[in-house]
Amino acid sequence: METPDCGIPEHLATRMSMAEQYEYLRTKLTRRRTLVTAGAVAAGGLLTGCAAGGTGTSDQKAAAVKTNAPATSKVPGAVVTPFGRHLAFGADPKTEMRISWQVPFAVKRPYVRVGTRPDDLSHRITAEVRDLHTPGLTGVRPAVEQYYVHAALNGLRPGTTYYYGVGHEGYDPAAPAHRPTIGSFRTAPANPEKFVFTAFGDQGVSNAAAANDHVILREDPAFHLHAGDICYADTNGQGKTTDGYDPTYWDLFLKQNEPVSRSVPWMVTTGNHDMEAWYSPDGYGGQLARWSLPENGFDPTHAPGVYSFVYGNVGIVALDANDVSYEITANLGYTDGKQTKWLDGRLRELRATKGVDFVVVFFHHCAYSTSQHASDGGVRTEWLPLFAKHQVDLVINGHNHVYERTDAIRDNAVGRAVPIGASTDPTKDGIVYVTAGGGGRDLYGFPAGVKESYEGHVTRHGTVDTVQWAKGQHTKAETVEWSRVRYRGFSLLSVEAESGSTPRLKVSALDGDGKRIDHFEVRRGH
Repeated sequence: METPDCGIPEHLATRMSMAEQYEYLRTKLTRRRTLVTAGAVAAGGLLTGCAAGGTGTSDQKAAAVKTNAPATSKVPGAVVTPFGRHLAFGADPKTEMRISWQVPFAVKRPYVRVGTRPDDLSHRITAEVRDLHTPGLTGVRPAVEQYYVHAALNGLRPGTTYYYGVGHEGYDPAAPAHRPTIGSFRTAPANPEKFVFTAFGDQGVSNAAAANDHVILREDPAFHLHAGDICYADTNGQGKTTDGYDPTYWDLFLKQNEPVSRSVPWMVTTGNHDMEAWYSPDGYGGQLARWSLPENGFDPTHAPGVYSFVYGNVGIVALDANDVSYEITANLGYTDGKQTKWLDGRLRELRATKGVDFVVVFFHHCAYSTSQHASDGGVRTEWLPLFAKHQVDLVINGHNHVYERTDAIRDNAVGRAVPIGASTDPTKDGIVYVTAGGGGRDLYGFPAGVKESYEGHVTRHGTVDTVQWAKGQHTKAETVEWSRVRYRGFSLLSVEAESGSTPRLKVSALDGDGKRIDHFEVRRGH
């Protein structure tokens, strides 16, 4: 019997990889679209603080033109209002910014106006439209067309506030009626300064998610890290076309986050719910359409959630844990080891980079957690040896919808206890792993009999009986001592980075009202 969702026989769908499902469906769908790759993002207009230049190849530029070509609508541009503005850094946060947004209908000649004063947006940068087509499902949903617009701004001045407005033919953001839509952003400073960044995973669309956005704004971060499971348009998160899926949920998500993401670069990576199997063999076609991220990973056209950047004295590395997960295997091994090889080289480069005091890695699946999804043995096997080899300073995960923080872990055991308020040195003690999955989605709990323990509510520390995922999608029991802080509530991380004679990361966890529930420091060589 064929499933009504995708036309793949049920007994085959459960055994197929995502790539195999895609190849099967490709012969059955009557309407297909080719999505432009991330390599063409910068092929439109470019800003250089007052000069222009190109970064795409001629083939990439042709792809960008092709993507713009369908964006001709009978709806007058004057009545089409942009929404869902979201920023992201390019590879160099000092000089590169990506501005993205959505329009409800196709538009002609989209662009960004930008300047260093809100009353002087004289620079006009051409933008690129990416038309994302989602096939309809008989009796379930109609076909959906979505239009995402992206502009690449390069050659910006470090440590500078820029103002911008997004528009298209018939809609000028500089017009008096549209001036309230003008946003702003600030590039990274030329030399390290004290700054804050925030982080969480598993956000979705909810009152709690919006409340966390307000806490982020109060923290005034330089950027925000989103550790995957961004929107939950795919409700099942198995990376299969049999998953429940509503692409219009992204419209709600981008509208919800716009008050913060229009000014705070929103640096996302890929969770299991972000594998949307309708668009590409690996399920990342939707992410390529909706986001413009640094294109310095091992393959930005197929793994958009893998990249790195340096801000101040901190190197940030984003990874796609779907590649190594033993729990959810739709994309297990899809990079054929290329991502892990890139990770090894990138961590080595960051450790050798002058001025980089700390390296922070974020990805979705948990290396260490006792909550519902527990720990992923694939992550531990493939990546933890590299984290130890290069002395990573902090690892941030999502996936489990709780806040949980470990002691410093060395050789898969507690290297040093790190109670609330303590400090730790990764060069001697090991690495602290933080599960920050309370971004806004329905919350999880902890194993039966295991109590929460957080700032102002510390309970007796002891062992926890939990499991980890092993090869073959089965779990094995383990009793652990590393679970130091546990909080079952909506929350986020706020990390203050200091440089100078005593560099440090001051890590705090805040609940949905902004109240602190945990804090500790990372200092190297103290």
